[in-house]
Amino acid sequence: MPPLSRLRPAIRSAGHLGRRSGRASGVHPPKLRVPLSAYVVDCAVYVDGARLPGRWSHDEAIAEVRERKDGFVWIGLHEPDEEQITGVAETYGLHELAVEDAVHAHNRPKLERYDETLFMVLKTVRYVGHKDPTAANEIVETGEVMAFLGRDFVVTVRHGRHSGLREVRRKLEDDPEQLALGPAAVLHAIADHVVDSYTEVAGQIEDDIDEIEAEVFSPRSTMNPEQIYVMKREILDLRRAVMPLVGPMRKLSEGYSSLIPHDVRSYFRDVDDHLGGVAEQVAGFNELLTTLVDAVLAKISMRQNNDMRKITAYAGLISVPTMVAGVYGMNFDNMPELHWNFGYPMVLLVIAVVCGVLYRNFRRNGWL
Repeated sequence: MPPLSRLRPAIRSAGHLGRRSGRASGVHPPKLRVPLSAYVVDCAVYVDGARLPGRWSHDEAIAEVRERKDGFVWIGLHEPDEEQITGVAETYGLHELAVEDAVHAHNRPKLERYDETLFMVLKTVRYVGHKDPTAANEIVETGEVMAFLGRDFVVTVRHGRHSGLREVRRKLEDDPEQLALGPAAVLHAIADHVVDSYTEVAGQIEDDIDEIEAEVFSPRSTMNPEQIYVMKREILDLRRAVMPLVGPMRKLSEGYSSLIPHDVRSYFRDVDDHLGGVAEQVAGFNELLTTLVDAVLAKISMRQNNDMRKITAYAGLISVPTMVAGVYGMNFDNMPELHWNFGYPMVLLVIAVVCGVLYRNFRRNGWL
């Protein structure tokens, strides 16, 4: 048997060969599977408006409700991927198209009906604080909340850092009478929470627009239209969240599905009224900002016209001594007043008088 010192180079070369062959064959370490529990924010069973004690998995919770034939399940998920949401989708019978939308996000607000399930998408918004709205690059931050509504369950899927529903759940649990209305009451609470955030953000943006308007019409304003376009872009983000939601909210308030009991429709009508007010407010923001852009462009045009008039006036003033100096600079012998002792002062006096008359006329006409 060869000594160990002679085997070490061979062992090292074999190790390098193994690593090279592993890279060449595309072999990678197996990807760790993240359990569904990592994406579940909360899973609760509610009966008669009260939360049952204990911790529940998604299959145990729905089994408990269907065995009791009473109550419902509310599962909250945060940014799950397709693999993690598959178990919930199979257990609760969620449609594959709606599940795909819930995983990939970036959807317009909408309401769709799949057999015995409703799927609703809502855009969430958050106002980003800043010192000066004319210098901010981002004013509105958006996210999404999707809700699957069945007869005995609600599954919510959130995307974004600010779209939490913990406060909504807490308020509902503090109001057993409202929670006893079933899954539709949860959907109403979520929609009401989202629309309230629209109202709050719209009020804060209105303050920013008032500040921009005051800056635009200040006497020595240096506002550029690009700064207002930034605000218009942020208003567009808010508009994309608010406007498409008007139709779905109207459907829920008018009995679009039997999953929304008559007792809950009146609550949706209240949310629809608030949403309509925000929609009108956002539309007014867009029109006002368009007017402010026109005003800024008009002020810039007026400022440029004033500058051009001043330049023209000063050019006229300079042309008089330039013309006289050009004539007397030709150095001819037989020029008038060339050998007169008072010729030079007389020329300067004429230049001063003509320039003074021109200056007075320019000032009178507002050119200087």
